[in-house]
Amino acid sequence: MKKLKTKILTVDDDMHITELIALYLKREGYEVKEVHSGKAAIAEFTVFAPHLVILDVMLPEADGYEVLREIRRVSSVPVILLTAKGETFDKVLGLELGADDYVVKPFEAKELVARVKAVLRRFVGTKETDVSKQIVYPNLTINPSTYNVIYRGEVLEFPPKEFELIYFLASHPNQVFTRDQLLDHIWGYEFVGDTRTVDVHIKRIREKFQKEGDNWSVKTIWGVGYKFESM
Repeated sequence: MKKLKTKILTVDDDMHITELIALYLKREGYEVKEVHSGKAAIAEFTVFAPHLVILDVMLPEADGYEVLREIRRVSSVPVILLTAKGETFDKVLGLELGADDYVVKPFEAKELVARVKAVLRRFVGTKETDVSKQIVYPNLTINPSTYNVIYRGEVLEFPPKEFELIYFLASHPNQVFTRDQLLDHIWGYEFVGDTRTVDVHIKRIREKFQKEGDNWSVKTIWGVGYKFESM
């Protein structure tokens, strides 16, 4: 049986950029679909069913943040944001909306390909983890084979980085990790960012676990980092 190619949707209103990205990705064996507006991206996402999306922020018809929101409503597929904006606010907003990585323009095509490989490797690796490695606490089940987080009987939507972060912390109960350690474990050495990335993802994880009565929680250890505390 012929192995299916990994599919990548690239979204940018500059056709030269999407053509350049597609050229490099196709050389690596990926199947690539190019679109040039926010609305086209939302429509094509459902039809093409990509394994990863490279998404520009500044788009006609619907901007990248709106497209990202729509994707996150239905899927946890990895998303890499492309942006000409380097301000911390824009990066944080993208991460809070569920982006897995961001690349600031202008960028080297080879670096982007490396980021794509790193994100896919982490996402697929987590998806294929054996079901025996699921983690169970009272009111909480984290299942890496199905990529599900079940909290008080409800299946919660977790973008890839949030899932990997809660899975890693819950796999090491009561062990404290610095922000730098979490960046290394979850984002890998290829990631170029700061420790604010970890804080953003911890905040979003906590927002999903807001009911009282659990005997576990994600704790901040001030001046150090975070731990999954189980009593």
